[in-house]
Amino acid sequence: MEYRSIIRIIGLLVALFSATMLPPAVIAVIYKDGGGTAFMQAFVMSLLLGLILWYPNRRAKADLRTREGFLVVVLFWTVLGTIGALPFVMSELPDLSLTDAIFESFSALTTTGATVITGLETLPKAILFYRHLLQWLGGMGIIVLAVAVLPMLGIGGMQLYRCEIPGPVKDSKMTPRIAETAKALWYIYLTMTVVCALAYYLAGMNLFDAVGHAFSTIAIGGFSSYDASMGHFNSPAINMICVVFLLMSAMNFALHFAAFSKRGIRLATYWRDAEVRMFLLIQLVLVMLVFLVLLGQKLYQSPEVALDKALFQAVSMSTTAGFTTEGFATWPLFLPNLLIFASFIGGCAGSTGGGIKVVRMTLLSLQGMREIKRLIHPRAMFSIRLNNLPVSDRVIDAVWGFFAAYALLFVVIMVTLLATGLDDVTAFSATAASLNNLGPGLGDVASHYGDINDVAKWVLVMGMLFGRLEIFTLLVLFTPTFWKS
Repeated sequence: MEYRSIIRIIGLLVALFSATMLPPAVIAVIYKDGGGTAFMQAFVMSLLLGLILWYPNRRAKADLRTREGFLVVVLFWTVLGTIGALPFVMSELPDLSLTDAIFESFSALTTTGATVITGLETLPKAILFYRHLLQWLGGMGIIVLAVAVLPMLGIGGMQLYRCEIPGPVKDSKMTPRIAETAKALWYIYLTMTVVCALAYYLAGMNLFDAVGHAFSTIAIGGFSSYDASMGHFNSPAINMICVVFLLMSAMNFALHFAAFSKRGIRLATYWRDAEVRMFLLIQLVLVMLVFLVLLGQKLYQSPEVALDKALFQAVSMSTTAGFTTEGFATWPLFLPNLLIFASFIGGCAGSTGGGIKVVRMTLLSLQGMREIKRLIHPRAMFSIRLNNLPVSDRVIDAVWGFFAAYALLFVVIMVTLLATGLDDVTAFSATAASLNNLGPGLGDVASHYGDINDVAKWVLVMGMLFGRLEIFTLLVLFTPTFWKS
């Protein structure tokens, strides 16, 4: 294990990450909200820590192989999540404990969107901007992780695209090809953010809200500058803009790259992808189901309002953004539970969305159908095909392994939360919200997580990390085999 090379990389990451403290400090100066001091202190501390880690190991530049890759990825999220909590600890508003600061930072960086803070409107603009910025940076980290790193390590859902997308390399070495991929993805991500912010601004948001909510939308994070979330604006136009960009962000970013290449715009690229077709079908069915129930219950004064609420909330929850226009937990019948369960599917592989991912659920369904056919025709040979290409049994086994690990981890987290004193509904929905990187839940966590106990918050932080790192990336570190030379 090349420990010195790993420490050098983490030192560089921390030093680079310290720069994220500067934009909120500038915001504090512009709005004169008095919140800049904490960010400057956090900047100095994180920069010094990064230099301390980097300088003694600056000449350690060994090639990183698979094992080192796992460790770097996990440390990337845990170290930066911890450093990201510094401004929350040092700021007078909000007055957060260490546990709450860690929870808020990890929730932002993993784009979960669960918050322990209430009274967002009273907070300094610097803090509000910083929460959005953390989500945006976390969303980009997810894209690079999913498209450039995980396929190389052989553990992500993106193995299916290894032969089709630009970037992922065949061997286990970190080569400049990954840097090229990350650069292209940055351009796509940044362009989508700028267009989203402009759309929000033209729809009636002020510049601060437009930029902040664009950060959270493209990252599928769900943080807002208001306790009422998107409901604060009470605008169908803003809701529709949010829906469109959530759907785009929940699609595979490798497809965005392929569709908007130098050879021109090729929208047919999306429709040819089986995962995107399934994703859009799921969204359509979910929206129609929620709309029909709301219409039948006569909850709103007109079908247009009911459709607006159904469309926004269904897409927001199923893509794991967690934006709300009102308390969906109070909706009638089975709708709150349906929306929570929709987050289990989540977005497409290689997107900023959470959940199990559409491609995995599709393959699980196809495998189930194949087993039924085998019962009827025991001697027949059936292959699973995706995008008209056969899927190897190795990939199917990996999907089943992921699903088994996900189910087991879900049970462990939920039982642990129950042991801390949470009720059944709260424990179940909080587990789903953390593992799926969703944010809002039901019961005591329907609006915020500030009222649950500290032990439960630490458990949920681990759940967020497991969900964001596709479970196996973090789970492998707990095996003795990983640490043997």
